[in-house]
Amino acid sequence: MEETMRIPQLKDRDFEPWWSEEIDHKTALKHHLLFALIDEKPVAILHPEHMAEGLNQLARLGLKIPAYQTDKESFDRLKNKFLELQTSNDFEEMETGSEELIEAESELLEFIQNAQDLLSSEASAPVIKLVNSLFFQAIKKGASDIHIESHERKGEVRLRIDGALKKHLDLDRRITQLVINRIKVISSLDISEKRTPQDGRTQVSISGNTLDVRVSVLPTYHGERVVMRILMQSEHIPGLEELGFDPELTEAFNRLLTHSHGMILVTGPTGSGKSTTLHSFLQTINSPDKNLITIEDPVEYNAENINQIQVNEKVGLTFASGLRSILRQDPDVVMVGEIRDRETAQIAVQASLTGHLMLSTLHTNDATSAITRLMDMGIESYLLASTLLGVLAQRLARRLCPHCKAPTRLDPAQALEAGLDPEGRYYRAVGCSQCDYTGYRGRQAVGELFLIDDEVKNMMDKGLNDHEIRERMKATGMRTISDRLREMVIEGSTSYEEALRVGLMDG
Repeated sequence: MEETMRIPQLKDRDFEPWWSEEIDHKTALKHHLLFALIDEKPVAILHPEHMAEGLNQLARLGLKIPAYQTDKESFDRLKNKFLELQTSNDFEEMETGSEELIEAESELLEFIQNAQDLLSSEASAPVIKLVNSLFFQAIKKGASDIHIESHERKGEVRLRIDGALKKHLDLDRRITQLVINRIKVISSLDISEKRTPQDGRTQVSISGNTLDVRVSVLPTYHGERVVMRILMQSEHIPGLEELGFDPELTEAFNRLLTHSHGMILVTGPTGSGKSTTLHSFLQTINSPDKNLITIEDPVEYNAENINQIQVNEKVGLTFASGLRSILRQDPDVVMVGEIRDRETAQIAVQASLTGHLMLSTLHTNDATSAITRLMDMGIESYLLASTLLGVLAQRLARRLCPHCKAPTRLDPAQALEAGLDPEGRYYRAVGCSQCDYTGYRGRQAVGELFLIDDEVKNMMDKGLNDHEIRERMKATGMRTISDRLREMVIEGSTSYEEALRVGLMDG
């Protein structure tokens, strides 16, 4: 007991493993002894319930390094990192497909034992389990994309969680290629082709749920790179209230969606949640007496009761040609994934003039810029005034983790520039086990809604540009993305840095 008291304790830590070829890490692991780097110096890490066993093993190894005890969660996190390193090292010594590889799985892949119900059919080789584990971990952590990259000396897996990429694990170079080949097999891609980009799709079953996965393979200097986008099923499409916008915006959406014809646009950069919002709109409108048809590139949500068409440029199915065909199918509501060119814009405007409700997206920074963008595409202002109902500009801001956010002060000059009180109390991201050491948990939709009313139509008739229209709209009470982000910083739900990244200064 005295020995235990003398060993310092480190709680709730995300240790970096220290791997040495001189140490038999397999045996050390069995005796609950791990090694980590603290301030770039190696230390021994002991399990709280197996202190004596760990200390005895450390004595046997004859290592003169400091020892620390930690909590079970921190120890398990470090242990998983060691198991991943162990996996890579053991793979290095084996030939692909060998019996030895299959025998080693139980020992090497302890860290993915939760993934047993994934693709359990064909082979039970660790490579397959490793790929299954990536899907399992991605779902568990709420990731939208899995990135597998080949570097000069190793491979790396990163997960995109809440819009930001986070390192998941390192892989040995040889193992990286095996993993990529396995992904190609399940996506029906050509394993032998490593020089040209390839795109495919696959389905994965996890705990009884089927997931659609979009796969993109790209050749890079050091080998191939794979990005897998996890696509959502219709049951995961949030309702209008669940999108996270202000209640007054949600109310305005409901009013807009009662129109039987006209055009509603959603704008914002890639990854700002535009597709999710549009699909939420479609689910709100959807009823047995309506014919809803979409054309998307690619189909991101597999939605029930909606006819979805995927763009296929190879066979000449573009947004414009697909949209023309859709209009012959007697639709009530049409959703076009994106208005990219003059032809699509013109057909979309014509469709909304002839009694269809048209939903689409545009790439602009704010809601009022949509007018200029469409006019640049050759749409006359009088046509826009009679078809456009409203434009929603949106962003996704990461919310601070409530468990670890810490109070902070802002630099007075920065605060004043952002329209914040220099004396105010704000919060910053820290990182803990609850938020996977990112400092953030979940995202909040932030939007500005630009409604095309009679006043806006008058301004368009007078030839005012989007900047002048925006200033007038702000003066008459339109709340911008910048306003909402400022509120989030003041109420402590996000950090100044995150608000700045999303668009606090965009006005």
